[in-house]
Amino acid sequence: MPGTSAPIPAPPVLVVGIGADGWEGVPPRTRATVLQAAVVLGGRRHLAMLPEVPGQRREPWPSPLRAGLPALLASLIDNRVADSRVADGRVVALASGDPLVSGIGTTLIDLLGREAVTIVPAVSSVALARAELGWPAESCAVVSVTGGDPALVLRELAPGRRVLVLSADERTPGQVARLLAGAGYGASVLTVLGDLGSDQASTVIATAEAWAAQTAGTAGPRLNIIGLELAGPPAGGWVAGLPDAAFEHDGQLTKRDLRASALARLAPVPGEHLWDVGAGAGSIGIEWLRAHPSCTATAVEANGERAARIARNAARLGVPHLRVVTGRAPEALAGLPRPDAIFLGGGATRAGVLDACFAALRPGGRLVAHAVTLETERLLVDAYGERGGELTRIAVETAAPIGSFTGWSPARAVTQWALTR
Repeated sequence: MPGTSAPIPAPPVLVVGIGADGWEGVPPRTRATVLQAAVVLGGRRHLAMLPEVPGQRREPWPSPLRAGLPALLASLIDNRVADSRVADGRVVALASGDPLVSGIGTTLIDLLGREAVTIVPAVSSVALARAELGWPAESCAVVSVTGGDPALVLRELAPGRRVLVLSADERTPGQVARLLAGAGYGASVLTVLGDLGSDQASTVIATAEAWAAQTAGTAGPRLNIIGLELAGPPAGGWVAGLPDAAFEHDGQLTKRDLRASALARLAPVPGEHLWDVGAGAGSIGIEWLRAHPSCTATAVEANGERAARIARNAARLGVPHLRVVTGRAPEALAGLPRPDAIFLGGGATRAGVLDACFAALRPGGRLVAHAVTLETERLLVDAYGERGGELTRIAVETAAPIGSFTGWSPARAVTQWALTR
């Protein structure tokens, strides 16, 4: 979760938001602060806006950003010997709009700690887009794909829903349109707002189907935000228990009723991390992630073909950030982020797996394990006797034809062990 890591050594940083109207739109007092700084950090586009200042150090953001920032920020400490202004807090970082809306401000606070970062925001692109479209804040969701996969939009699919998409670049509208068309939402309306707040502001409106049909896509401004008015069939709720048909699988799938029972006990909480061990089709990890955008998950699957299938399922259901690890537990669990919850759907009888899962849980963490064989059931019964928790046997029957009549068709009974550490 953001802000939970130990702050890295670095001088304080003032983060200044710049709107689409550029340097001239920055208030005079803030402009003076930027020009008096010993060090200015920012994207090359932002740095190029500034007038020359002799002796001022200007550093573009490293690539990849998150991995390169600690070294860049730590290097600024050396400047205190040559220039005392750094010790006085005169390190400035330039950002677009509101630095705390999917911006660098969030990353800097996470790395340096709240006390070391001061934010001077401009009006965010989200606020400008809502004003342009006339959408109240409470009427729309916001999805950022600036550093991620456009498939994140697919989590939001619901007829009549409004979504604002923070684009990565000029290619994003076309990518989103093709995803929507492929998901049966081709009638959705895209309003692409470019360079909001500047003299070059533009608006392009088209359906996802029409946009996706253009072979070369629609060239537009690099800085854009997309307003989506979604139109399509219901795509499945966010309450646990998506239809089994929502997942591509080879039979290794935690079925709908059992999945809903397991997730009720895993109890997804915003910001928490799940291990889905013996993931099969990845259904538990996927539904965990769909519960809230800040949830994270790792799916561990020994079979390479199934691991690839998990990634496809995750992207199609709007959670492409599911991390998939191909390997066998317990060895594959080494070095993974510590979990708040664990689902053990397969491999529990393998030596050390259950103990490794229990040992990895944080205090208050939840563990749910399923058994369909006598051997695994015996293991879970013993674990229940030793550690307590909740032991449940679940039998599901569904109506099916029997000749010209209808009768109950039972599925394999499953033993479920659930424990809170």
